Amino acid sequence: MDEDDLALNRAVEGCSFTEGPAADHSGDLYFSDCPNNRIMVLRATGETEVWKEPSGRANGMNFDPDGRLVACCAQGEGGLRSVIRLATDGDHEVLASDYNGKPLNSPNDLCFDPEGRIYFTDPRYGDRSDCEQDLQAVYRIEHDGRLTRVIEDVETPNGILMTPDGRTIYLIDNNPEDWGARTLLSYGLTDEGDWARKAEVYDFSPGRGGDGMVLDIQGNAYVTAGDGESGGVYVFSPSGEHLAFIHTPEPPTNCTFGGPELRTLYITATTSVYSIECSEPGFLAYPRI
Repeated sequence: MDEDDLALNRAVEGCSFTEGPAADHSGDLYFSDCPNNRIMVLRATGETEVWKEPSGRANGMNFDPDGRLVACCAQGEGGLRSVIRLATDGDHEVLASDYNGKPLNSPNDLCFDPEGRIYFTDPRYGDRSDCEQDLQAVYRIEHDGRLTRVIEDVETPNGILMTPDGRTIYLIDNNPEDWGARTLLSYGLTDEGDWARKAEVYDFSPGRGGDGMVLDIQGNAYVTAGDGESGGVYVFSPSGEHLAFIHTPEPPTNCTFGGPELRTLYITATTSVYSIECSEPGFLAYPRI
């Protein structure tokens, strides 16, 4: 990737705090405007509209292998503090809302394993007065609906990705407190079926830590992080080499691929959504290229 040849385009503006970009099979891009408690859609025609309001304070979102939109819903006024699956008419089904009989902290981001199971992060930013969980952790929703806590050794889990073979998880630990962890981590699947930390891929401290991520078909990870001059998308190879940096005018929150052949990288960044054409297609659970 030659970042000097990349041209950034502002596709959406005028939002409060954009997050959770997710592209469908028709080329539409769904994204959340979390503080305004709504899900927006950028149509392939270039028009932007409100798709669901209220949204349960939807945050991170992705389409599952069957083409259904799944969202992590945050805490706060109108927040569901749950992982939900949305129908095409906007109706939703709650997939996870508590662990060991206690409410989740504030589901943030999600991904799918090759079996279609959902992995999601459950941090809590801001007011923690109503938190009942003992940890900020990563969970898996089993096919029968049970929750399994799969990663515990992080401070504030945020963005999450899984490689297509289901053997590696990339996880952002983003603790904004003084001296908090602001690292990109990798975890490997053991022979016993557990997840064990393999490496610290990158440390974003002392600046703003990482947030959302997406993979391309070469296995490169595109990670949103930083602000000001350091704010943008950091691209890492499967071996952890820092390949490129795409600067964004606003602090970035998340990214995904969409458009024809999944070659358009969409970046949510505070009040806007930006797009940029890439040489490598993205890898998504859905739609498949």
